[in-house]
Amino acid sequence: MAAHWTKVIGRVSFVNCDPLYHALPDSWSVLPAPPAWLTGHLLRRDCLTAPIPTADYAAHHDELQLLKGLGILSDGPVGSVLLFSTRPLKRIRDVALPSDSSTSSRLLMHLLATRDIDPRVHQMGPDLDEMLSRCDAALLIGDRALDEAERNPELVAMDLGADWKAVTGSPMVFGVFAARKDSPAARLEEVAGVLREQLRGFTDDPDFRTAVLESTAERSGFSLERVSNYFDEVRFKVGEAEVEGLNKFLGEVCHMQDEIQWFG
Repeated sequence: MAAHWTKVIGRVSFVNCDPLYHALPDSWSVLPAPPAWLTGHLLRRDCLTAPIPTADYAAHHDELQLLKGLGILSDGPVGSVLLFSTRPLKRIRDVALPSDSSTSSRLLMHLLATRDIDPRVHQMGPDLDEMLSRCDAALLIGDRALDEAERNPELVAMDLGADWKAVTGSPMVFGVFAARKDSPAARLEEVAGVLREQLRGFTDDPDFRTAVLESTAERSGFSLERVSNYFDEVRFKVGEAEVEGLNKFLGEVCHMQDEIQWFG
C-alpha cells in the first residue's frame, strides 16, 4: 500500500540530496524524481515536501510555502550546474538546454545576458554528445554534469554557481524545500525537524558524514575525494545571505514581486 502523501518526502534523484536523506527514519517514505518532476508531485499531493527548482516556486508561489532554513545551494562554485562549450563564451551561437530543471536554464540565460551573449536556444534531452553535435554549448545539471566534467574538463566553460556569485556577490539557491500552503502544519513541523536533524548530523557528526560519503561514492561511482569535495561545494543551510541571494534570483530573474511565504 502506498504511503499517505503527508508521510512522503520528495527528493531529487541526484547525489546532491544524499546528506539530507541518508538513513532517514523508517516512518518516512522517499519519492525520488528529476527536479522538474518534483514540482508536479508536490502540487498533486504525492508528497508533503520536496526540493523543487527555485524558478518553479516562483511560478507557483501562490500555492506554495517554503520550509525555513533549508535549500540546495552554493556560495560560489557548485560543481554540478555547468555549461559545456566547444567555443569561447563570446562566440557561442546556440545553446542546448536540458528539460530537467527550470532554474538552471533561466539562470544561464540571465548570466549570458549580463555578458551581452544572446544565443539561439534548443531544448534537448540531457546527453552531452548529442547536445554538442547540434549546438556550440550545452547546459547539464546534477550527476551528469559531475560525470562529464570529470571526463571532459576542457569543455567546462562556466560553473553557474560561481558566475552568479561573481555577478551578484550572493549565494545561489538552486532548489527550495516547498510545501503546499494547505499542508497540515503538524506534519510540516515534523518533516522540517527531521531534515534539519539530518543536516545537523552531516555537519556536526564526523561518523554520519563519513557514512554519507562512503554510501554516495559506492552508489554513484564517483571517487570518495570527489564526493567529499562536492559536498563542500553544494550546501543546504539557508541563512540571511542565502535569503538575500534567493530574493535576488526570484526578483531579477523570475520577476516575482510577492514576498516569500515561509513555514517554521
